[in-house]
Amino acid sequence: MLWTRPLTVWRLLALLLASELVRTGFVVSVLPVAGPSLGFSTALIGLMVGAHYLADALAKGPLGLVTERWGLGRLLTLGAVLGLAVVVGTRLAPSPVWLVVGGAAWGVAYAALWPGVMGASQAFARPKRTARALSVSNLVATPAILAGILLVGPLMQTRPDTAWAVLLGVQVTALVLALTLWRLHLPKQEGAETARNPWAGWSRVAVLLPAAFAQTLAPGLVITLIYPLLARLQLPLPALLLPGILFGVTLGLSLWLAGRLADRSHPRRALAPGLLLLALAFALAALPGLPQRLPLVALILGVGYGAFIAGWNGLVARTLPTGHRAAAWGTVMATESLGNAIGPLLGGAAWQLAGPAGVFGLGAAVFVLTEVYYLWPGRKLGAKPVSG
Repeated sequence: MLWTRPLTVWRLLALLLASELVRTGFVVSVLPVAGPSLGFSTALIGLMVGAHYLADALAKGPLGLVTERWGLGRLLTLGAVLGLAVVVGTRLAPSPVWLVVGGAAWGVAYAALWPGVMGASQAFARPKRTARALSVSNLVATPAILAGILLVGPLMQTRPDTAWAVLLGVQVTALVLALTLWRLHLPKQEGAETARNPWAGWSRVAVLLPAAFAQTLAPGLVITLIYPLLARLQLPLPALLLPGILFGVTLGLSLWLAGRLADRSHPRRALAPGLLLLALAFALAALPGLPQRLPLVALILGVGYGAFIAGWNGLVARTLPTGHRAAAWGTVMATESLGNAIGPLLGGAAWQLAGPAGVFGLGAAVFVLTEVYYLWPGRKLGAKPVSG
């Protein structure tokens, strides 16, 4: 077992799964399909989605400080209530004003979820298992996000009433889970330095931020170009099945093995080779003849991403000040969100200028520069746990 309070962490992870399924399903699948019949234009939907995710990104750091004062459970409950209000309101009484205002308010409250889950996972992790505990927490929502796209989307096209019922049922489940965590407060571990100076250790958090931005920027370059890429390569969607399986298997194996390495020695021993493998995978994808190399690229990508995730989470756990863990996680994750937001913009520009080679070449360069950053200005990160 990775945690000292497994039931608490599992409830948090279940809440995260339910919340991500609803949010992804609502934003990616329901609104684009049902929007016209509800009187919502494409521009209005874009405004709501942008306001929601921008509010989520900007509120992550401040909400971390609020979490320390009010308790994580209360803010999680507020987020679940607002999510339910947005979904129910859109279904029963669609209003453009409520869609945008409610969506932004939901984003603000939702900002407490990811930093809270990661902070709890770190706080309750067993000794020498922190990197693995954080890596599991980081990736556990992936199936829910995929379900929001691949299950809710087809349901919305063929059986819209069922799709709405699924979203409402899952969001009610999220609210029940949040209520069971109402009294949850993350444990405080303030040291002597924190007592003297509440900002102690934050300079080390600042050193993390450029790398946090860059390493989400690189995959963000590709995220909106998957279908155009398949069309350019004349590949059907089923052609990704074998590479997808290879990626998933190698990711899981790499994540566990690299996590053990990061926990028992130093996160850099997993992080550095992970970044180099990611750069190699992107470089191979930039070369002509990608369809023939897809299985190889997927394998390298899985091994590299698993090692990177384990090393990154271990490094963050060693670097963040323990006195303000939720706020520090929020700050780092807000910076990651900015990388996710800007990546598609740069990816689209690179696609227009140089096609797939430009997109993957730029991604490889970003990973190499991130590796250089860790070897030079960020080389002292993770040298020892920070108590302030």
